[in-house]
Amino acid sequence: MAQQNNNLRDQVSQLEAARNLVLGDAAFYPQIVNGILPIIGAAAQLELRRWGAEFLAETFASPALAAAQKEQLAGPVVQTLKEILELPEEDIAVVKCVVQAAASLYPIVFRHIINHPEDTETWEKMTAVKQNILRRWDSAPYPVKVCCIKFVQRVVHVQSAGPISDPRRPDKNETSLAIVPRNHAILSLPNLEAESSGLLDRLLMVIQEDSSDAVLVNATLNCLAVLIRTRPSIATKIIDSVLTFDPLKHINGSMSPILRVNLKSMERTARALLINVMKRNPNHPLASKMQQYIDRLSQSRLDAFDETSRKRGLPAEPTDGLDNAKRAKLGAETPPILKIPPLPSGPVSFSQLYTLTEDVGLSTFDVKQLPIDLIVKITIPVLNRVDQGALTQAIEAVRSRYQTLISRQQATQQQAAVEEEDDDYEPEYSPMDVPDNTVGETQAASNEVAEMQPELVSLGPFVLPQPPPLTEDEAKEIGKSTAERVFSMVTSMDAPKKTAKGSSQQQLGFSRLAGSTFDRDAWATLLTRLATRASGGLESEEDKIKTEPGMPPKKPTISDSIRELLYRHILEDFRSRINVGITWLNEEWYNDRIQLKFAGSQGVGDSDEVYVPLHYDRWVLRLLDGILPYVDARDKILIRFLSEIPEINTAIIERVKSLARDPERVNLCVQALLYLVMFRPPARELCLDALEDLYRTYEESRPVAGKFLVKWRPHVIEPQQAQPVKPLQQMENHSTSNGETATIQQPQQEMSTTAG
Repeated sequence: MAQQNNNLRDQVSQLEAARNLVLGDAAFYPQIVNGILPIIGAAAQLELRRWGAEFLAETFASPALAAAQKEQLAGPVVQTLKEILELPEEDIAVVKCVVQAAASLYPIVFRHIINHPEDTETWEKMTAVKQNILRRWDSAPYPVKVCCIKFVQRVVHVQSAGPISDPRRPDKNETSLAIVPRNHAILSLPNLEAESSGLLDRLLMVIQEDSSDAVLVNATLNCLAVLIRTRPSIATKIIDSVLTFDPLKHINGSMSPILRVNLKSMERTARALLINVMKRNPNHPLASKMQQYIDRLSQSRLDAFDETSRKRGLPAEPTDGLDNAKRAKLGAETPPILKIPPLPSGPVSFSQLYTLTEDVGLSTFDVKQLPIDLIVKITIPVLNRVDQGALTQAIEAVRSRYQTLISRQQATQQQAAVEEEDDDYEPEYSPMDVPDNTVGETQAASNEVAEMQPELVSLGPFVLPQPPPLTEDEAKEIGKSTAERVFSMVTSMDAPKKTAKGSSQQQLGFSRLAGSTFDRDAWATLLTRLATRASGGLESEEDKIKTEPGMPPKKPTISDSIRELLYRHILEDFRSRINVGITWLNEEWYNDRIQLKFAGSQGVGDSDEVYVPLHYDRWVLRLLDGILPYVDARDKILIRFLSEIPEINTAIIERVKSLARDPERVNLCVQALLYLVMFRPPARELCLDALEDLYRTYEESRPVAGKFLVKWRPHVIEPQQAQPVKPLQQMENHSTSNGETATIQQPQQEMSTTAG
């Protein structure tokens, strides 16, 4: 027996581990459900059946499990539920969870049968489960009855006509009779609709006949709220039944506390149901009747429950024999309405100033402990019933107290001023008869103090030691990390918003300062100038010498690190960041020109050579190589890039010509070259040479390139038309080496390439 208990405990612990697994990842639901069905079936022990029924109810009510997976698991689970319900011995916990699982499964099985009419076995099992639950409705204990009400609500909801949101997509509509075909093989629309109507009448009988049972009535009202909201065809019938429900008709002379709580709960549930209906649809046809019913319920509740808690009314005659009106007629002296206590002596607080009662309990009560809504409910009736004479007397009492405090303060200030004037005159008294020994006494006292004090060490000014100088590698690492932080700021900031045309905001152009707006473009401009201008004149020829094999490579400089970050930043999204790339290349070209000019002015004689590092050619080719593989045939980003970079040379043209190797991008290559021919005259000859080469090499380029070569170089078209077409050849990619440098011998030497 002990071994059997241990095995059962181990099985339950394993099942709990499986539940924790599916709660963490819903993808394991199908595997776990199919694995535990043989363990929790009708032949299993009671503890396992309890756990299994609870797990199945939780599984099919979980929103994490997809509807398609629930439909796949519905067949074997319905069989297991049917077998458990048919057991002769009944356990309340097991039956309750089985009914909950059946309530979740019914819409899923119903939709499955709509789409798969050949699966008659599953529908017969679900029908048997439904009949078993309906037979238990009247005789089952309360926990099972409440679950049966929920199951009936699901059946009525499914077997009633619902709204059709999209007739073209039935799978997106909710499960109802509206999506059932009229000629369905299994589901008969008249029979299902008649069964739904009968179950609804049986459900409404709970609030009409058994209206004294608060548990069943509240469960029924909560289920009716869903039907009213989702099924307009039966909503009017349900509301009419609710309007005839009177939870307070069972009140007799004496009410027990249990009956009082039950009646209040039913009244609140009915009132909340109708209020929510009116909030969702203020223009409901029955809105006026529902409002009248709510008012009648509130009045009945006040009459029934608040009769015993009401306070005794005011006496008809004054308690002291005469009221104020009679005193005035009889000439008697009218006593004051309020007895104002005097102010305490000393400083007075605001609470003491406005406290007009001598009751210690009232004066020490903290009003902040009460909620605001309760204070409002108390204050408004009190202000409506306040006596005007008492209010006037209280106001005058506070005013007289305030004037008394002001007069006290003024008197205190005058007395302090008089005392200060008296203390100003203090004549020195030094009689002639007393010998003057103060100097000797002072010197003796100072000697005694000096003997008692320890010797103090005089401390000089404290200066922190200078930090050790940074090495070259440490400086490069710090600079690189700083640049990376700035780049993280650039990527995290939003792009500057475009101003609308005609707005009063000033448009910043070439006259703006770089980095003056503190937006993303400003930081990008700052980074490009740090990369191009920060190291100007500091680079030496040794920085470009290649290391021999086996030697460790030299670490890149801070400028090269920033250039590498810029390069990667642009290639991550070159279509939206092409502006940064064009700005960077313009800065590189400008820096190269300035360095060339400065080096030319520093050269001495024709034989002196000055080292000038050139970065534009290297980075424009590298950036172009990174962009070209991802350029689409209809993408105009290449034409914009070529039109805005500062210089076009032979290497760039060769990169553009390489696009012609792809037959789909031949037209893009030709269009880019034609744009440069028309709008960049300094690079026209290079582009015309490239067009001529494309025309002779690639047949796909001839329809477009031939139209322009007729105008610019007609001598190429005429002999080419007479010759047979050459086969497609691969163009050589003449690329310049990275990190190209120039050597200047004379300052007046002209550049080989022409700036665009």
